[in-house]
Amino acid sequence: MFNTFGRFLKVTTWGESHGPAIGCVLDGLPSNMPVDLAAVQKELDRRKPGQSAVTTTRNESDTVELLSGVFNGKTTGHPISMLIKNKDADSSKYEALKDVPRPGHADYTYKMKYGVVDYRGGGRSSARETAAKVAAGAIAKQLLSRYQIKVTAFSREIGGVRTEGQFDPAIHGVEELIESNPVRSFDADAARKMEDAINEARKNGDSVGGIVEVWATGVPAGLGEPVYAKISADLAWALMSIPAAKGVEIGAGFASAFMKGGEMNDAIIKDKSGKITTKPNNAGGILGGITDGMPIILRAAFKPTASIHKKQKTINLKTGKETELTVEGRHDPCVVPRAVPVVEAAVALVLADHALISGFIPRKLPE
Repeated sequence: MFNTFGRFLKVTTWGESHGPAIGCVLDGLPSNMPVDLAAVQKELDRRKPGQSAVTTTRNESDTVELLSGVFNGKTTGHPISMLIKNKDADSSKYEALKDVPRPGHADYTYKMKYGVVDYRGGGRSSARETAAKVAAGAIAKQLLSRYQIKVTAFSREIGGVRTEGQFDPAIHGVEELIESNPVRSFDADAARKMEDAINEARKNGDSVGGIVEVWATGVPAGLGEPVYAKISADLAWALMSIPAAKGVEIGAGFASAFMKGGEMNDAIIKDKSGKITTKPNNAGGILGGITDGMPIILRAAFKPTASIHKKQKTINLKTGKETELTVEGRHDPCVVPRAVPVVEAAVALVLADHALISGFIPRKLPE
């Protein structure tokens, strides 16, 4: 399996949903960077299960342990290893799934590829893996913040309910506003309707999907490489590596297919300070796979959770006979709210990687 992501800044995640622990190794960080472990834990707390009525009831503290790569509170330039123990795994409900793949899940494809599958909680295919990704991304966010680069995501749409307002990352307290409701929308009215959509699906034994939108501000022009290391391609790679992700768009995205050139092309102008900028940023901050200095705007579409309580048709792989399956256990009725910090982490890792590749961030930080 390919478990390592990144070009210069590499993150390797390991572990299974119901194993003793999960974790990551982050290699390529510059030396002499202060690491705030409490800030890493805060990001993990945003992603952890059991945090609200619209998430799984699995109760994990997701307490992070730092094993290497930091001395006296600063990076040494060597690999950072972090560990998160699994403390509330209940594998009993998964015995019934041993030979019966869940529709919409990776059970069948993993079985076809490897011949053996850790069916407890989905094993490696579980969204549990994203906790390790968030831990690594939290450190990438700390590095980016030293250079005034900020990554903020929110729920743009859940269960057909869309936040229609224009997002402004410059508004004071916008992160607190997003975190003030369980679905992570910046609009309180839309948040209530999204929550209702999730609860209605859960009541009916079903699930819903949605869209996470992410903005990266303060990104300089010139990050990314031509053709085969485009920053747009790496961002799509990172986002599509998140479980349940089914689509990614940048800027105007798929709407650009219905626009004319005169509508799509961003005017290149100077702002009041004389800085070159573009308007209205249909490109989403990226042209030719290279950043143009405008905010990077991405959206990732997430499908409804595959594990639902409705009866579904499947095959017993041991007997070869058709059967019906009702999935038991603890599952999110919608992955979108907990995907918000995962999307931020994935984007932060890509931006930090390309900032190091380009030399915008040095590989040894000043004292």
